[in-house]
Amino acid sequence: MIRLFDTLTGAVRPLAQRDEGKVSLYACGPTVYDHPHLGHARQAMTYDFMRRYFEWRGLEVHHAANVTDIDDNIINRAKREGSTESAVAAEWKAVYDEAIFERLNILRPHDRPHATEFVAQMVEFIETLVDNGTAYANESGVYLRVHLVEGYGDLVHRSLEELREGAGARVDVDDNKEDPLDFALWKAAKPGEPVWPSPWGDGRPGWHIECVAMSLGILGDGFDLHGGGTDLAFPHHTNERAEAIAAGRDFAQHWVHNAMLNIGGEKMSKSLGNYTTIGALLDEHPDNGRALRLALLQTHYRKVMELNPAVMEQAREGVKRLDAMARKATSAGVPLDGPERDTGAITAFTTAMDDDLGTPEGVATMFETIRRANAALDVGDDTAGALVATAVELAEAMGLEVQRTKPTGDDTDIDALVVARTQARAEKDFVEADRIRDELTALGITVEDTPNGPIWHRS
Repeated sequence: MIRLFDTLTGAVRPLAQRDEGKVSLYACGPTVYDHPHLGHARQAMTYDFMRRYFEWRGLEVHHAANVTDIDDNIINRAKREGSTESAVAAEWKAVYDEAIFERLNILRPHDRPHATEFVAQMVEFIETLVDNGTAYANESGVYLRVHLVEGYGDLVHRSLEELREGAGARVDVDDNKEDPLDFALWKAAKPGEPVWPSPWGDGRPGWHIECVAMSLGILGDGFDLHGGGTDLAFPHHTNERAEAIAAGRDFAQHWVHNAMLNIGGEKMSKSLGNYTTIGALLDEHPDNGRALRLALLQTHYRKVMELNPAVMEQAREGVKRLDAMARKATSAGVPLDGPERDTGAITAFTTAMDDDLGTPEGVATMFETIRRANAALDVGDDTAGALVATAVELAEAMGLEVQRTKPTGDDTDIDALVVARTQARAEKDFVEADRIRDELTALGITVEDTPNGPIWHRS
């Protein structure tokens, strides 16, 4: 049984499933106006881990993640660049998609609704709230009466009074609001901003209403799981939940939040100068994409993670261990996808991952299986095939791709050098063998001597 921590109840509990054998997952997506950073990577990858594991366990997942393509940041960038909001959103969505889905090997959601495509549904939802008296309109827009929503602060386990005390720091201050906690469902038109028609005049939707309209519209009432970063729990997710409750709709049954990412001991932010884009990290080293995934897997999703060069170097070494086992198995004629599995490793992995997505323990099980596979390969043990196939399956269940073949290209010269080195070693001409090794090293080639002969790879 899969169990996950539920932010609302504050406890680990069985994953809610509206329909047997299926999981409906909504994860908040990006606002597209700038380069995606490593915080975006952690959030997107957390729900990639979940989806991949659910599917590995045989569940059918319906994954939806929105794209916010209209907001203040997009509007401001369009003004600065003399562009349009739609052009800015399209440009930066393409940048996000290339970094997240292509370079980080994150699965694309089944549905990626754009906010601007759901405005009509948002207006209809707001009408319901105005009609039942939980929302009110004034000259600046339409607002939700938060005090009428039962359990408004339950997601962050705070009372209305506690939230109201800190409202100035976390919510928009507006003299037109009846209560500092009331929040905009619809914003009245301003000069130079894109607008849509509504019963309350031209304007545009507030931020929170988009996710309610899209999640319920795509996944249906009472969908299973809503995810996002801890920074979204208040006010964004709190306000989403409030809108649904006020409308009498059954919303997410389970709430999951991933923790933040620290750089140099502090939360990553532009103001601190420790802001790192995904592109910048991936350009530093050809294997940083897989290394970042491994590093994230080795920290539980609910724990704040410290990312630094030492962590990345350790993760790259881990990726090398995975690839080295695959090369050794291939050299020994052992298939990477053989029919047999090591049941003990599968059970240990499943037990860890079923317990609130225990990826650190899952990774440890994978590496222990790699260690055992290497030992079996070294002595030609019959268990090698099952261990290799199990290690590869566990890695790929977490999205860690195994380098199955050498990079394509004309490797005739390299192969010849490896053969010459082997011959020199056989003849005990170790000076010549070392000279050839140094020549290969200068070419970026590492040679590994195995019981089945030497194998080489690019460093």
